[in-house]
Amino acid sequence: MDVTQVIEGGWITVIGVTVVFTILGILALVLYFVGWLERRLVEREKPAAQPTATPSPAAEVKEEKPSIPPRDLAVITAAILAYTAEKASQLRPLPFRRKVSDSWRLYGLQTQMEDVEDFNYEIGKW
Repeated sequence: MDVTQVIEGGWITVIGVTVVFTILGILALVLYFVGWLERRLVEREKPAAQPTATPSPAAEVKEEKPSIPPRDLAVITAAILAYTAEKASQLRPLPFRRKVSDSWRLYGLQTQMEDVEDFNYEIGKW
């Protein structure tokens, strides 16, 4: 192989990589601009915030979430765990064969043997 061919291949590689990353950079900038433009348009569409009267402290109502008593929570948790344990014990493992077939291995060996035979034929060993 000639040195000029290696240098030419290197330049083609450098030019190709430069083109690819330049295009990717342009796409990134376009996508960034589209996102920026969309944010600006959404901000314009929002109505101006209208001042609201602050509620008096007496008017505040605390909303309490319904709580489950600890005893009931423990019973529910135990029931769920017992149910999942029962379901897990009913599962049976599916049988499977580790070695589906030897056809791919044999095909690979046959191909290698044919390659060796062709090579030997080409150099005149047969």
